[in-house]
Amino acid sequence: MTICEQIEQWLQDHRVSTQALQRPQVTLCYAQSWDGSLALRPGESLPLSNAESMRLTHRLRSMHDGILVGIGTVLADDPQLTVRECSGKSPQPIVLDSQLRMPNDSRLSLSQDRQCWVLTSPEHAHTIRKDIALIGVAKGADGSLDLGLAMQALWLRGIRSIMVEGGAQVISGFVRARLADAIVLTVAPALVGGYKAVSNLGIHSRTQLPRIAPLHTERLDDDLIMWGNLHYPEEAH
Repeated sequence: MTICEQIEQWLQDHRVSTQALQRPQVTLCYAQSWDGSLALRPGESLPLSNAESMRLTHRLRSMHDGILVGIGTVLADDPQLTVRECSGKSPQPIVLDSQLRMPNDSRLSLSQDRQCWVLTSPEHAHTIRKDIALIGVAKGADGSLDLGLAMQALWLRGIRSIMVEGGAQVISGFVRARLADAIVLTVAPALVGGYKAVSNLGIHSRTQLPRIAPLHTERLDDDLIMWGNLHYPEEAH
């Protein structure tokens, strides 16, 4: 089996076990350097994947109902979030944007393919925007959008699987909320010493660490592709 076929089979097998949760299966998919960096600095883009890994990323997009990024990624990269490097259906683009900073001239706002869904705070949800669809989500105790409520809202709109591409705050938020079910990680053979993909999980001991099992690895040219299911320790009561 090719690496794409292996990951597709793994996603399908895992998806069966998440249907009872009444929320989408969440797969983190991103590229980092060997030292865990996404970029040199926050708010900057740093392409790390080689051409083969980029094609895999687009194939992964076609395997999900939705693709989600934070507003920071939109402002830094102006992404399209479509399937272009392979055949397949583009997922529903979704942006986490609590303060509704989504630019009117972004490629997601101007897309003729699918109208972008923007998850935002209730006070911004009634803003008149013809270019995007606004979905109001209450804030959590930390002042950011409640990701659990956000996933419920997307489930009610027919989204059964979501690929989360970043950025770092979004990736960390999903892990911290225990909502990330699986991960597909591309590790590029470079040392960046920059902005880390995962931080501030509120973990104080080894027993609290999320674990990845079973762990699968394959090479794509000089990139290392790693994937597996995320498991969280039981919370103390």
